[in-house]
Amino acid sequence: MNTPTTRPELDPSSDPSPDKASAPPAELQARTSDLRVRALDPLPAPREVLAQMPLGTRRGDLVATSRREVRDVLTGEDDRLLAIVGPCSVHDPVAALEYADRLSATARELADDLVVVMRVYFEKPRTTVGWKGLINDPHLDGSHDVQHGLRLARQVLLGVLDAGVPAACEFLEPTSPQYIADAVTWGAIGARNAESQVHRQLASGLSMPVGFKNATDGDVQIAVDGCVTAANEHTFFGADSEGRAAAVETAGNPDCHVILRGGRGGPNYRPKDVAAALAVARASGLGGAVETGLVVDASHGNSGKDHVRQAEVVREIAARLAAGEPGITGLMLESFLEAGAQKPGPLETLDYGKSVTDKCMDWSTTQSLLHTLAEAVRERRE
Repeated sequence: MNTPTTRPELDPSSDPSPDKASAPPAELQARTSDLRVRALDPLPAPREVLAQMPLGTRRGDLVATSRREVRDVLTGEDDRLLAIVGPCSVHDPVAALEYADRLSATARELADDLVVVMRVYFEKPRTTVGWKGLINDPHLDGSHDVQHGLRLARQVLLGVLDAGVPAACEFLEPTSPQYIADAVTWGAIGARNAESQVHRQLASGLSMPVGFKNATDGDVQIAVDGCVTAANEHTFFGADSEGRAAAVETAGNPDCHVILRGGRGGPNYRPKDVAAALAVARASGLGGAVETGLVVDASHGNSGKDHVRQAEVVREIAARLAAGEPGITGLMLESFLEAGAQKPGPLETLDYGKSVTDKCMDWSTTQSLLHTLAEAVRERRE
């Protein structure tokens, strides 16, 4: 018969094996820590930035109302179509706000048929290297003035809301939502991050509907798994409103859904692709938006990143919606003031209103397509 033994307890506040001959702590740390880190620049506390640029009652009402409308469209309670439209990424705040003004007028005109949300993307994941977005490098010169970028991003968001347009953002860094998420109506987790535990946990605590894109190879199961994971409770490392390290506990986000964006194997917006994606989503057993709220990204793999082809994809989907095809509750369009794209560089050297990342449709094409989608919704009702 074995004699029970007492399990030893560790005291995390003490060194289990103190080395009396150790060098001073600072010297030891210099030998083993941050060997590849050039600098650590403190960020302002989120509470400080939000106090300097508060959301306010009127903007807050727009965010709350538009989140509810997006949720109702995704779950089928509202028969309108969600249209998430705007630049691939924001690099020029002035041009972005001009776009918001134009979009606002069209959104009001088509409000009976479309719930329009503007893409206001500040963080760009890169396959290898490249410009990472307005927050990371607001001056587009490699100076990486993140402190300025965070404040500038919030200023742009508030300006978009002042134009009367709800905003959509892709969330890339786990800390940045503390500075901007209160002003965001719809969030996205990109194709490169849909399988990331960090981003799934992040989505579980976000206060708005969140779309997970299928993987870059076209795998939809990864996006569905992201929705399932984000719908559950999590505890993970994060930061509080004072910028202090914190253990974050979340309740889970029930408003996650799948975005079809194509992949290396080609597009996945055709009827058979939509039906297959919905079957994968239904197999998850989650219900709600994940099973009904399929959003199609007309850009990226679904158009080969060709802005001319993107317009053709939108028209094709509009015709299918008008004919009564179920399953698609929203579209994403990459659009800016001018068509095409240019290489990033100092703002004064760039063409005004033209993307510095993916190629975008111009405003006149976009406006025409929004009217086409609204007409498709009206025909679908009949």
